Amino acid sequence: MKRLIVLALLLSGVSLLRAEVWMPSVFGDNMVLQQQSEVAFWGKAKPDSKVVIRPSWKGAATVQVRSDSAGRWSAKVQTPEAGGPYCVTVSDGAKKTFSNVLIGEVWFCSGQSNMEMPVQGIKGQPVEGSVETILNADKNLPLRMCTVKKCVSAVPKEDCDALWLENEPDVVANTSAVAYFFARNIQKMLGVPVGIVISDWGGTGIEPWMSREVISSEFPSYDLGFLDQAELPKLPQYKPCTLFNGMVHPLIPYTVKGWIWYQGESNRGAENEYVLLQTAYAKMMRKYWANEKMPFYFVQIAPYAFRAEPDGETAVRLMEAQAKTLDLIPYSGMATTADIGEKWCIHPAKKQEVGLRLAMLALKKTYGKALRGAVAPRFDKMEILPERIVLHFKDNDFGLGPVNQDFSGFEVAGEDRVFYPAIARVMRGYDTVELRCPEVSSPVAVRYIFHNYAPGLLKNGAGVAVGPFRTDDWPEKTKE
Repeated sequence: MKRLIVLALLLSGVSLLRAEVWMPSVFGDNMVLQQQSEVAFWGKAKPDSKVVIRPSWKGAATVQVRSDSAGRWSAKVQTPEAGGPYCVTVSDGAKKTFSNVLIGEVWFCSGQSNMEMPVQGIKGQPVEGSVETILNADKNLPLRMCTVKKCVSAVPKEDCDALWLENEPDVVANTSAVAYFFARNIQKMLGVPVGIVISDWGGTGIEPWMSREVISSEFPSYDLGFLDQAELPKLPQYKPCTLFNGMVHPLIPYTVKGWIWYQGESNRGAENEYVLLQTAYAKMMRKYWANEKMPFYFVQIAPYAFRAEPDGETAVRLMEAQAKTLDLIPYSGMATTADIGEKWCIHPAKKQEVGLRLAMLALKKTYGKALRGAVAPRFDKMEILPERIVLHFKDNDFGLGPVNQDFSGFEVAGEDRVFYPAIARVMRGYDTVELRCPEVSSPVAVRYIFHNYAPGLLKNGAGVAVGPFRTDDWPEKTKE
């Protein structure tokens, strides 16, 4: 008899079970929504059905939209000032409820291994201050982390494996150190909840993080035919577009304030192209998020003796390429690491300093905080005077150091293009550097720490390092 009842219901078109409305996994319990914004919600429901979104914060308006014939829908939900926790219910008849939701600041964090490196460090490669950071992780601190599981794809995916988690020791230990320290500083300064969405993969160039649309239109020399193969072998993560498809596309357009980026080591040797690639990458991200002013803060890769070649130039030329993009990408900033690299470890331990410098950029340039020295000084012009050279710097609102002492790191060359070490000294007023190099009587070019590994001593008053630079455009030195 029971079977007959079930059969009759099925034949009459009555659904016994219907799943709740579907939304991508970047939406979940514990998530953070960008404050005082029209945040994006999207997903799937029954075709041509009414979808209702009901937030629980005071004064929240109920939002109603209709799904299309395929069941797809999207909506904008107005968020209040920072606060929480709240809940948000989404329904097309069957309800889906997100609980413990905070309203605050949301940032996207991406890159390769120096972004991926967790707070707890990796075997044989520690993160400075990691144990104290993990032990002091407090669930009540309104920091939330959402790390995207690694995924490669030949086509843009609709969803990814991601989960919002609270600020607890085991979570913090496995969270990107740079992203976490960035978020912790933002939270401390602003006093609001902060959420970070993290998508990273070690050993990857910038090309895997870019869309097929951008690569094919702006870099046609790349062969993307492998993306069209009917039966693809297992895709490696270093192939163009594969990580964008699997680990970025599913997140678009989850509303974020901006994004931070730590990548570049894998693009050494192609510095001229990297200028174009990073510029196109930033433009791409802003297009997909429909925000042409979305802040973009990135890290200049750290000094490291690549392939036991500390005096080589492949890495420092990539650093130079990164610096060049500052003048090509509006609403951007670069955190320098010239003083915190490690000669024999590509993953420097001072991730707290990197996160702090990224946070300083965001706090000053995005949030309008009066932080002197947040931006690293950059070389501006050179004066060649009798027996000395005077270097001037821009973005220098907090002076230069070290003071009252000679220091190294600069080299001077004449017409023969042979560089000799110079004696440097910050001059009175702390805004210029004077160089003396007795070996070069008629100087024409200056370089500062222009090697794969050369620790930088020149900093501003906030301790932010000046990155490597050169006044010439000579080709890389030929090995003897």
